[in-house]
Amino acid sequence: MKSLLVENIKRLVQVEDTPRRWVAGEEMAHLQCVDNAYLLVENGKFAAWGPADQAPQAGVDVRVDARDGLVLPSYCDSHTHLVYAGSREIEYIDKIRGLSYEEIAKRGGGINNSAKRLHEASEDELYSDAMGRIEEIKQRGTGAVEIKSGYGLNTADELKMLRVIRRIKETTPLEVRANFLGAHAVPLEYKGRQREYVDLIINEMIPLVAAEGLADFVDVFCDQGFFTVEDTERILTQGIKYGLRPKIHANELTYSGGIQAGVKYGALSVDHLEFTGDAEIATLKGSETMPTILPGAAFFLGMQLAPARKMIAAGLPIAMASDYNPGSSPSGDMRFIVSLACIQFRLVPEEALNATTLNTAYAMGIEETHGTIAKGKVANFYITHPIPGYEYLPYAYTGQPVKEVYLKGERA
Repeated sequence: MKSLLVENIKRLVQVEDTPRRWVAGEEMAHLQCVDNAYLLVENGKFAAWGPADQAPQAGVDVRVDARDGLVLPSYCDSHTHLVYAGSREIEYIDKIRGLSYEEIAKRGGGINNSAKRLHEASEDELYSDAMGRIEEIKQRGTGAVEIKSGYGLNTADELKMLRVIRRIKETTPLEVRANFLGAHAVPLEYKGRQREYVDLIINEMIPLVAAEGLADFVDVFCDQGFFTVEDTERILTQGIKYGLRPKIHANELTYSGGIQAGVKYGALSVDHLEFTGDAEIATLKGSETMPTILPGAAFFLGMQLAPARKMIAAGLPIAMASDYNPGSSPSGDMRFIVSLACIQFRLVPEEALNATTLNTAYAMGIEETHGTIAKGKVANFYITHPIPGYEYLPYAYTGQPVKEVYLKGERA
């Protein structure tokens, strides 16, 4: 049995004696912590913690000196598109000049631009580029990530993307979940024939994705200018039939009905949510669906903000993820998401940390094993440089506080 002891911890953050599925409402503002602490890991899982004077003195294989740093559970990033070919900074200039997301898409930019580039890239090229991004987010404190397809927009290229995600899953210490998002946009060649493209997703793509076991989830961009509620329901019904749990891009551009469709079909999460009103909040209350806000996209695109404070006041849980992608959120830095949560959405630091760890773990279906420091959970955590407290993380929004990263109990 291999054991690792972390000593001289100034504050051990977000420990749980009794693990929870998520935290909601007022509970989001609370974190259980231990000051002047130790942390014991055995066989890659959290085994014990407590005050430093109670730390085991013998029988430990590896000792790590935190040097008065904080120890926190790794972030869980439940919404990314980090497998892609090339950047889209020219469209960024178009945005500066006043073109909207929809206008850029109609000109063949946006998702269709990424689809063209991905078609021209090999699996090896996509894998190599994506692993660079994986290393980047790992060193910034992320220990679990969901990666979506959706830049293929035809059967062969969607499968190519998902095979790259599978390869990442097999070769990185991060926990990885794969999401099939064939319904990310309507390809240009199907303009005016959207129903035919939906038929292709249903009759060809989903069965092949399921046959190879390439995805955990099925997703749809249910919004103005993309896929309708009817399209969404048809795709989710087929995905469920093939064992893929639904997730939805919803209400980013308008009140699309996507939140209601997601709850109706038992979606694990509905994501974006800039347009969330009383009806949507009422639909989410009492459901098993995690409302997931993507602050990076709203920041980068200058969109209106999802009503996070109103949602929490209504007793909902919320998660916050990076939406790492080349067009609307070209960053996977979850600590920056914590900063945006506080600065723009007015969350307190405790709420922001819960939104990017335990609640995002639930949004990936891994809350039983990730998201907090609890006995038996996977030992994914990071040690900070000496900082005053966890409140410093969102405050110093361009800082790099992570000193050491441990995944499955090993230095990463």
